Amino acid sequence: MKVYTRTGDKGETSLWGGRRVSKADLQVECYGTVDEANSWLGLARGLVRSRRAQELLPVLQARLQILASELASTPEGLLKLKERLQEDDIRRLEQAIDEIQATLPPQKGFVLPGGTRGAGALDVARTVVRRAERLVVRLRQERRVREELVRYLNRLSDLLYVLARAEGDEELVQLVKEKVLERLGVGRERGLTLEAARRLVTAAQKQAERLGLPVVAAVVDSAGQLLLLERQVGALIASIDIAWKKAYTAAVLKMPTHTLADLAQPGQPLFGIEATNEGRLVIFGGGFPLLAGGEVVGALGVSGGTVEQDMEVAQAAVRVWEEENVSGK
Repeated sequence: MKVYTRTGDKGETSLWGGRRVSKADLQVECYGTVDEANSWLGLARGLVRSRRAQELLPVLQARLQILASELASTPEGLLKLKERLQEDDIRRLEQAIDEIQATLPPQKGFVLPGGTRGAGALDVARTVVRRAERLVVRLRQERRVREELVRYLNRLSDLLYVLARAEGDEELVQLVKEKVLERLGVGRERGLTLEAARRLVTAAQKQAERLGLPVVAAVVDSAGQLLLLERQVGALIASIDIAWKKAYTAAVLKMPTHTLADLAQPGQPLFGIEATNEGRLVIFGGGFPLLAGGEVVGALGVSGGTVEQDMEVAQAAVRVWEEENVSGK
């Protein structure tokens, strides 16, 4: 199906249910503004650093699509909807607000929006959600709209407010850590920076998403010390320790863990090595050393799927590392 249909060239569009209305209709403005807010959440998702925000935003986007579908429906179209927002959705927002707010310092005055990229995107999304809420309130004065939609938008804007504050605090902490590590020279002279570690993890996560597989990805320095670890939503808790140990093994032994697996089989020279080093060595695939200038400067470990899947995800990230170092980025 083509993206363009030419059916809207006269300034009209179809609601879900078949009725044609002007694109200037308040109902269209309502669900269009919700779509705008959803797009800002999509931008924020690519900028935020906090794990809580990364986990929440895709869920919020999916619920906004359901809300927009209801706003875009005629009474007949509403009967065909498979899902609509319920009280439980509002309660989940309130629960998230309370949990995040409990981690924040007391607010003593007005807060300027933004301050960091992630917090700024969340603040813009918040204001667009507020605008959507005002429009839906106007729509309720003209036709029937469920109260749950207004309340959901209201709570969502509150959640985005506290998320932006938490994101600003966390990103500031990360920036301070990076500056300290830069002053100490950790990884800088050899090219393995926190930013490089983030790119590695992002590349691994993208490949994992292509496979439909949630994973844990860990990056360590040349001494096996952890630089960065991220767990995707749905990844096994046990994978946290395994991914870290895969990266540690690849770094301290300077070889991929699947190569070690071959050497650790019965009758091979390293049989039983996994019982040494306080059990921190892993002898199955998914860990790869990172080289720069012919030296091992760190390692990446991935866990969450089969050995073959973990290796595929990790290798995709290592290719990104190799391309950047060859090109001198």
